[in-house]
Amino acid sequence: MLLNRFVAAVFFVLFAVVGTATHVQALDAINVPLDGTTLDLTKAVERASRDPSDRVQVSTAPGPDGIVRRIEVRSNEAGGTSYWVSFALTNNGDEQIDRLLVAPHFRLANSGLLIPDLGASRIATVTPSQGFAPERQASQEADVFRVTLDPGAVVTFVAELRTPVLPQLYLWEPDNYKDAINSYTLYHGIVLGISGLLALFLTIVFVVKGTAMFPATAGLAWSVLIYLAIDFGFWNKVIQIAPGDDKMWRAFAEVLLSATLLIFTYTYLNLNRWHARYSHATIAWLVGLLILLGVAVFEPGIAAGVARFSFGLTVTLGFVVIIYLALHHYDRAIMLIPTWVLLMVWILGAYLTVTGNLTNDVIQPALNGGLVLIVLLIGFTVMQHAFAGGTIAPGAIGETERRALALTGAGDIVWDWDVSRDRIYTGPDAEDLLGLKHGTLEGPARDWLDVLHPSDRDRFKATLDAVIEQRRGRIAQDFRLRAEDGHYRWFHLRARPVLGTDGEVTRCVGTLSDVTEERTAEERLLHDAVHDNLTGLPNRELFVDRLASAVTRTQTEGAARPSVFILDIDGFKQVNDGFGLSVGDSILLTIARRLTRLLKPQDTLARISGDQFAFLLISESEPERIAGFADSVRRTLRAPISFGDKEIFLTASIGIAMHDSKQSEALEIIKDAEIGMYYAKRLGGDRIEAFRPALRQHGADTLTLEADLRRAIGREEIKVLYQPIVRLEDRTIAGFEALVRWDHPQHGRIPPAEFIPLAERNGLIIPLGLFVLERAAKQLSDWQEQLGRDVPLFVSVNVSSRQLLRHDLINDVKSVLSRSAVTRGSLKLELTESLVMENPEYAAQVLTRIRELGAGLSLDDFGTGYSSLSYLQRFPFETLKIDQSFVRGPSAKQKRVILRAIIGLAHELEMDVVAEGAETEDDALDLYDLGCEFAQGFLFGQPMTAPEAGKLIFREEEAMIA
Repeated sequence: MLLNRFVAAVFFVLFAVVGTATHVQALDAINVPLDGTTLDLTKAVERASRDPSDRVQVSTAPGPDGIVRRIEVRSNEAGGTSYWVSFALTNNGDEQIDRLLVAPHFRLANSGLLIPDLGASRIATVTPSQGFAPERQASQEADVFRVTLDPGAVVTFVAELRTPVLPQLYLWEPDNYKDAINSYTLYHGIVLGISGLLALFLTIVFVVKGTAMFPATAGLAWSVLIYLAIDFGFWNKVIQIAPGDDKMWRAFAEVLLSATLLIFTYTYLNLNRWHARYSHATIAWLVGLLILLGVAVFEPGIAAGVARFSFGLTVTLGFVVIIYLALHHYDRAIMLIPTWVLLMVWILGAYLTVTGNLTNDVIQPALNGGLVLIVLLIGFTVMQHAFAGGTIAPGAIGETERRALALTGAGDIVWDWDVSRDRIYTGPDAEDLLGLKHGTLEGPARDWLDVLHPSDRDRFKATLDAVIEQRRGRIAQDFRLRAEDGHYRWFHLRARPVLGTDGEVTRCVGTLSDVTEERTAEERLLHDAVHDNLTGLPNRELFVDRLASAVTRTQTEGAARPSVFILDIDGFKQVNDGFGLSVGDSILLTIARRLTRLLKPQDTLARISGDQFAFLLISESEPERIAGFADSVRRTLRAPISFGDKEIFLTASIGIAMHDSKQSEALEIIKDAEIGMYYAKRLGGDRIEAFRPALRQHGADTLTLEADLRRAIGREEIKVLYQPIVRLEDRTIAGFEALVRWDHPQHGRIPPAEFIPLAERNGLIIPLGLFVLERAAKQLSDWQEQLGRDVPLFVSVNVSSRQLLRHDLINDVKSVLSRSAVTRGSLKLELTESLVMENPEYAAQVLTRIRELGAGLSLDDFGTGYSSLSYLQRFPFETLKIDQSFVRGPSAKQKRVILRAIIGLAHELEMDVVAEGAETEDDALDLYDLGCEFAQGFLFGQPMTAPEAGKLIFREEEAMIA
């Protein structure tokens, strides 16, 4: 076996060096059953290459002896180059098998919309790896070859194609194929007969009646007949069509069909009497379609694509005009509505078919039959109008019918309670939704209690009793019904009582709507608003609310005094820097699970910021037991966390504050606990510090810093710096990332790692973020005005979680863009993966709206968080920023495979790629070789002021001009 593989490898190398043929890998053979089952080989064929070649080399499927052989096939077509596909068949039985290999010339399914594939001969020749070449069978609709497989044979077939595409390839049993052709021939004959009789009848009626609508209708019927004759292959039997000319005739038919539908719509609705512009638009439209007839001679695909678009546009605009005229009581439009609705459904089915969403073999004959049915209904409508005097009886559609039609269109379920008989009727729709047997929900009102959720039963009973007793009012109630699988679905009931002659309620009638998806989305949004997305724990807002409730119970009911623990992981930033954010998130999940085990039902654990957790302890009130609980928390965190072959040891600084009689605000208790935590961290960490009034002085520094930060923006202490982002292709400036710095008058420059978390906690991040956004937008506008709007330049601004989850972010962006005349998409908002995933549903809505306003979107730190491909497709990002851990660091070389995959993924999604952390020339060259467009790092410049950045831009611009 090793020798055989070695020999095959040697031959492969020789063929690769000496020959120029396209090579196809070895195939998996498809077993051909003896029972005559039709096989669809479309997805089983292997394409040799996207480009045509004069020959192809194929590795055959392993034979019974397990040996893979090589064959080479040369082109027999004129020109010497062809497209190639291959497939393999095997006969595992003990009888010889004869089959027909069938490749249809034309398939409406997946033919395309704009430049459709109008059919052609697909297969020129079929070459087997052994035995006789398959014989071509006579057929006008498909390429048919007879294939013979000996018992136990494994044969690889190489098909030389005449077109780049092979829409379908079947393997038929000869008799079955003959029966299928005969059955379709019968169907085609029936459809053609009906269509021909209809066209002839309408022509005769036109001669007798003489009104203008009849020639338009007859013309539409004749165009449908011509279209069907070409599609069914009947036209080839009437006139001799050279190979390849059927595309032109098919395009002619589709253009004719589009033109006659436009003429019928214009004529039947008598649009010339409404406005002269209708006539002008229709004439121009028809002239364009007549030009298409000439285009069809040279480019039938383009002509057919435009005709299909014109047909769909005629149906859509015609529907709008019909509805408009019907609302103005125009009888012709009213009579045409049912037929036109059916035509709209047909258009939808045709669109799904040509775009490949519906590919069933029955769909094309069904659409042809539907087209005949639509023309038949149009003929009946025209005849009814013509012979009935052209009027519709007043009040033919009464109020009851309108309400019934509206209810059907809305898709709601009828809910009818016959009070006197005590029977509820909902129809089968609700039972189908729940998977129940028909009739389960029909019966006395008390039977509904068995399927209602236990929490909704009393409310449902009370509502029905109130309606009967008060004999007025409306029911608007949500409740849950149990499905067959045990799950519950939400329904919304809207009903009102109907009174009898005696003033008593005789029945209660309304609608029942399935609102499960709306309630689920609402519950998810509410949960995400008060819970941490990573750990599932309550967030800071919910924690403060629960603490406030506990304080209230203590003051009013004398309940146990609550205690608050603030816990901060020591040195957690080093864990993120050393192992990555994804590992850091896993460690936080482990810590959350460990701490949760220490709680009792009345206690609360929350994650209030990145690496800070908070306890609300109500189960213990004695100081000794509280201290013991704190010590157990400390021991729990000290236990090592295993990660691969390593163990990570963590400690925490813990601050404790207890409620006293003087404290009435939850935020005061939390602030006292934070002071204790910061004091423990100042003493080196891994400590437990209970709050004491004397510690307020130590916490004053943080409070002072917070107060200084509140005044920093007004005092112009906040500076916006710009770090260059360059194009790797030519090393020119593509844009900048706006970075914020704080120049404190006493403490000097304070790094963002110190004041950004402080701003996040006290809400100052919102005005701070808006300040940076406005300053960056104004600076970008000045640069673009000096450079010219045609010079591409962008600025990226980071967005925090507080800003994203704020409802005013959209208004802030809209306001900034309205005041700064920047090029659309050049002001980019940068968001991290973890930030977007905190509330993905809400974030998707906000980001889509921001993108519509004209701002660009960039996904920052990709690869360090969730890296969810499904969400990456869902969010409207246009730029992907790769975290610097993939570019530099001890494991950067090992991550190059992942880096290449990320860049390839971004390009497939039509996104630009920016890599962070480029510090050396080797980093830049590696990124360029991997296909990355942009890079950012100290190699290209550190954060600089706006004047320095401007000098860099214009120096580069002058160098390019020179």
